[in-house]
Amino acid sequence: MNYQIDVQNALEPEPQGVPSEETLIEWAAAVLSHHKIDDAEMTVRLVDAAEISELNQNYRHKSGPTNILSFSAELPEALELPLLGDVIICAEVVANEAQVQNKKLLSHWAHMVIHGTLHLLGYDHVDNVDAELMEAKEIEILAKFGYPNPYIPLYGDR
Repeated sequence: MNYQIDVQNALEPEPQGVPSEETLIEWAAAVLSHHKIDDAEMTVRLVDAAEISELNQNYRHKSGPTNILSFSAELPEALELPLLGDVIICAEVVANEAQVQNKKLLSHWAHMVIHGTLHLLGYDHVDNVDAELMEAKEIEILAKFGYPNPYIPLYGDR
């Protein structure tokens, strides 16, 4: 498998609980491997609330920070490049969600990376059928790492 997963950490200073670059890559690669993708390039960028708020406003026309944004590469069909796109994750929002939802921070990070990578592969949760398919994939891949189902409220794995 030929994966080029670039991690960009724009957090200054880096808050506690942010997974290592190797761990972030491992989670994204697990999604690609699960889907039997042999060749892929993508970026995982860790940002603060200000940066993700700006992206959220510019691209989704929604104000304020969000946990994750995924931007699929839009390449002409004639170009056969393995470029998938970018996953942007807000560390502050992920940490706050984990605390509010009573989830282990590391398992919530894993969920966000897996969720964003699935978006790059074309999964979505616009309607119930698509959401159920995407959630099933997330649960299956998270289980490979020993993480619980993130859709069971307050699963208390602290």
